[in-house]
Amino acid sequence: MPEPKQPATAAAGTIKLHKALAQAGLGSRREMETLVRSGRVTVNGEIAVIGARVSPRDVIQVNGRMLSHSSEAAPARVLLYYKPEGEIVSHDDPGGRPSVFERLPRVRGAKWLAVGRLDFNTSGLLILTTSGELANRMTHPRYEIEREYAVRVLGRITPEQQARLLAGIELEDGVAHCESVQDRGGEGANHWYHIVLREGRNREVRRLFEALRLKVSRLMRVRFGSITLPRGLKRGGYVELPRRETRELLATLGVQAPADAGPPAARPARRRRPGSRPRPR
Repeated sequence: MPEPKQPATAAAGTIKLHKALAQAGLGSRREMETLVRSGRVTVNGEIAVIGARVSPRDVIQVNGRMLSHSSEAAPARVLLYYKPEGEIVSHDDPGGRPSVFERLPRVRGAKWLAVGRLDFNTSGLLILTTSGELANRMTHPRYEIEREYAVRVLGRITPEQQARLLAGIELEDGVAHCESVQDRGGEGANHWYHIVLREGRNREVRRLFEALRLKVSRLMRVRFGSITLPRGLKRGGYVELPRRETRELLATLGVQAPADAGPPAARPARRRRPGSRPRPR
């Protein structure tokens, strides 16, 4: 029986549509597959289907807007942002609350993707990137990348409670546990602990402590994988990873990067002037 002919769409120089969308910084590949299924993506005027391949000559539109793309991945950029309490990690909020994305520099032909989220009342390290593949690798459960949090509680954790945190506590969405729990001291009724998780479930830290009947009065993320919250970075400020560190991060995650990925050098931290509001877009 003769072998089936390779379709024209699989010609050299083409890539899968959902990969092209992810490379353009619109989201992870899985998210882009969902986007294609929604019927909001067209290729050369036709509604796109899963598995379609595209070349730089094809005209891709998302929600009616033309997308600039190529068969090569754009250089990845990574920002480290010190999220303050009182900001949401979302582009849209019906309540009109301040968003972390209002503070960030504009990027041409892409958008900033949050690597995981932080609750409205949680502060600390938020990583943002233009690479959907990088964001997906850092947050996918199978990679089990560590997240370290500084937690201030009213009271102290007993040895029995610490043992439960390490062994696992049944939550409504399954058992959750800490990789480590470190006592960092404190004054008065409040006490600080550093805990490490390998998951990113919604409000996981707070729910673990609620299960122990301990009140969390302050919560901040201080590390995500190999990246720690930069010293001296002010709340509401950001710094961009330099080229070498961006390459190293991509390499550790197994993401292939162009030779010139990342900016030439670390950019200075930016922060808003006291009392000012972000300029609306």
